[in-house]
Amino acid sequence: MNQQQPAGWYNQPDGTPRYWDGGQWTADPYGTEQHQPGADRPKKWYKKKRFIIPAIVIAALAIIIPGSGDDDTAAPAAELSSSAPEVTESEAPEPEETVPVESEAPAAVPSDAAEAALVDDEQAEPEEPAEEPAESEPEAPALPVEQLNAISKAQDYLRYSSFSESGLVSQLEYEGFSASDAQFAVEQLDVDWAEQAVFKAETYLDYSAFSRTGLIGQLEYEGFSNDDAQHAVDTVTVDWNEQAVLKAETYLEYSAFSRSGLIDQLEYEGFTREQAEHGATGAGL
Repeated sequence: MNQQQPAGWYNQPDGTPRYWDGGQWTADPYGTEQHQPGADRPKKWYKKKRFIIPAIVIAALAIIIPGSGDDDTAAPAAELSSSAPEVTESEAPEPEETVPVESEAPAAVPSDAAEAALVDDEQAEPEEPAEEPAESEPEAPALPVEQLNAISKAQDYLRYSSFSESGLVSQLEYEGFSASDAQFAVEQLDVDWAEQAVFKAETYLDYSAFSRTGLIGQLEYEGFSNDDAQHAVDTVTVDWNEQAVLKAETYLEYSAFSRSGLIDQLEYEGFTREQAEHGATGAGL
């Protein structure tokens, strides 16, 4: 045997194992107890105590812990199931109706040509000049009470009668207003004096008979201008021959006349010769 052969078991020529300690062969074929075959071989890892004992402990814990956990969790689960209220079919919530939502159609996107046309139209429209703020008119000063009363009185007169401008001023002066206040009040009114002349002419014809010239003279006496008086007489509908008859009858009611005398009186009132003769004849003369 080579002296440099490392220590270990080697088979002899007869097949028996013998231990070589690195310097010599042992006395007996099997050597001492510590050199029994396989004594110097390392044990496999799963045969070592440091692995076997912890493995046994872990296996025992794996068996004990899951069992105890099931017992602990089973009780609360049972309590929850027993305390949960039962839901009957009548108490069960009805399913909500689903309302179909109509999808809005996507807005049409104008093409480039349409946008260009819109821009051209907007540019073609002339811009309106900005309006200048209107200047606020100064507030009119408060009127004296006397003038306010004169205006109110003039409005009252025009509600139930017709007047010329000068006739209304005279009436206010008769009521005690000063000439200046009466004139001021009449000037504040919006009155059509020609229309007032028509109303006055109709009023006269309702209770008296007039010739055309006689009615114009009466309106001028009331303060209307000659133009307003003539406009009123031409506006009203009158049969002047009939007016001559009515005037003749009025004269004969309180006085005696000859035919010629009655005709002369009617001509004096403004009737024409033909109208006067018609009136005298109509009155019975």
